[in-house]
Amino acid sequence: MSGGPVSRSIPYGRQCIDEDDVRAVAQALRSDFLTTGPRVAEFEAAVAGRVGAAHGVAVNSGTAALHCVMHALGVGPGDEVIVPPITFAATANSVLYCGGTPVFADVDPDTLCIDPADVERKLSPRTRAVVGVDYAGQPCDWDALRTLAGNRGLALVADACHALGAQDKGRPVGSLADLSVFSFHPVKHVTTGEGGMVVTSDAALAGRMRRFRSHGIDADAGQREKGGTWRYAMIELGFNYRITDIQCALGLSQFARLDAFLARRREIAAAYDADFAALPGVRPLAVRPGAGHAWHLYVVRVDPARREAIFGALRRAGVGVNVHYIPVHLHPFYRKTLGTAEGLCPVAEAAYETLLSLPMWPGLAEDDRRFVAGRLAALAGEGA
Repeated sequence: MSGGPVSRSIPYGRQCIDEDDVRAVAQALRSDFLTTGPRVAEFEAAVAGRVGAAHGVAVNSGTAALHCVMHALGVGPGDEVIVPPITFAATANSVLYCGGTPVFADVDPDTLCIDPADVERKLSPRTRAVVGVDYAGQPCDWDALRTLAGNRGLALVADACHALGAQDKGRPVGSLADLSVFSFHPVKHVTTGEGGMVVTSDAALAGRMRRFRSHGIDADAGQREKGGTWRYAMIELGFNYRITDIQCALGLSQFARLDAFLARRREIAAAYDADFAALPGVRPLAVRPGAGHAWHLYVVRVDPARREAIFGALRRAGVGVNVHYIPVHLHPFYRKTLGTAEGLCPVAEAAYETLLSLPMWPGLAEDDRRFVAGRLAALAGEGA
């Protein structure tokens, strides 16, 4: 069943662009604003309002959004920030950008979200913040993390780049932490091409992030024009992390279809679940009771002795299977810089050897989805 190549090309994720999106971008191109303009504020308000936050700060990537968060919190040399290892490197990198030290706490073996018990073990007098990653689109145990952070006066940050539209016990992701970060990369729930946003209900933090995204300057061009002045002051060292009106026009158009995108992702996940329910060689991740999963990724675990063979056979069959993620602390940079090594997060390390991400995006055709499931089932059965 794992024979020659099949003439298919099924990506693990991709954007879904329609004519409304094209029209929205074209209208922005014909407007007076190409870079920061009214569509940026409109997009910020739409996302923040949806998730129950008072403020949104849009930037040019999810990574920039994470950097804004660490800067706004005042993370610096001598500070520690607890992060999980099963995430994209940007989560931990953002701490290093500010001179802080990421401390890796292991993950829950069933969900691969950060384990609150290990977070508690990794706390120290130098801990400044705790970052939870809503891995694959499932919310972390935010109640437990909130208790840990609140009892010690720590900032609580949600790397929710996988989880726009997710909920925990009916509460939207974006309202569960002090600051929450979303990504609008093409494989995410809605896209701006590249882009990201931080949402928060803390006006002071939002103000500092807005300043940081524009060189540390206290007033942008629009504010100066409204005030009838050319004067501005750079009051701290910032970056050019601004997002454009063109991107936010696309984001607003996409955002109008978020519920439809979420519904289709949940349909695909339910169908995969049914296909693998009685298949011992393929084990989907668990979903916590009360978690409203957003299904950015559909992740399964397979026999670690056969993961590489299964991965290769699926790729040869035209299935864009992927692996999310290599534990961050095992990357060469982290080994060299922080001295991290195997054994630091044993649950994450063992899980990584088993992981496969299957195609999951709203435009995935049912025939292609069935092909993916059937090919994986056949490959897993070969090793039974």
